[in-house]
Amino acid sequence: MKKQIIIFSGIFLILLFVLGGYIYKNQQAKKIGFLAQEHVEIFLRPHSPTLGSDKAKVYLVEFMDPACETCKSFHPFVKKLLAENPDKIKLVLRYAPFHDGADYFVKILEAAKKQDKYWETLEVMYQSQHYWASHHNPQPELIWLFLPGAALDLEKLKNDMNDPAIERIITQDLADAKALNVTKTPGFFVNGKPLVTFGDTELRQLLEAEIAAQYPR
Repeated sequence: MKKQIIIFSGIFLILLFVLGGYIYKNQQAKKIGFLAQEHVEIFLRPHSPTLGSDKAKVYLVEFMDPACETCKSFHPFVKKLLAENPDKIKLVLRYAPFHDGADYFVKILEAAKKQDKYWETLEVMYQSQHYWASHHNPQPELIWLFLPGAALDLEKLKNDMNDPAIERIITQDLADAKALNVTKTPGFFVNGKPLVTFGDTELRQLLEAEIAAQYPR
């Protein structure tokens, strides 16, 4: 009998823990949804790279790290979602360079932006990531072997990387990530609503729900 009580107590505590986590996540979702209405700038800064129509009513904000393997693996899926919903979704990229040395690659991206080669450079970065971003033996300098694939002026890129404004962009994005409780990448928000349970199916469902709300038939 005593053993059964202990077992039932353990099950009860587990259920209580799961329920508490669910309630917490939903409270966080409501809180951040409120922030989206009251503090839009925390999601979308003037410096943020965007992709998609300015007329889109659904904003997909992604906090990313160029050295993040999951960001790389999700990138084609995110592009597919945009292609499936033309003019309805606007992608906004924010930086959360949590990996050691990832600031270096953010600086390359921001410098490439000055040459109107931002998205081309991001594609090259993701395609070559496994060469330079190995977590056991990172070799950031190898990225320069692949950057010509983005048709960049490499000398100009090296100079523009030193622009102090890029450091301010990284600092701001990290501050916003902290305010939104983003602790790992990629971190997704759809019109301010966080992706509470991570996964491609969950991201699609969150987007489709917001599209249905913003574009009622």
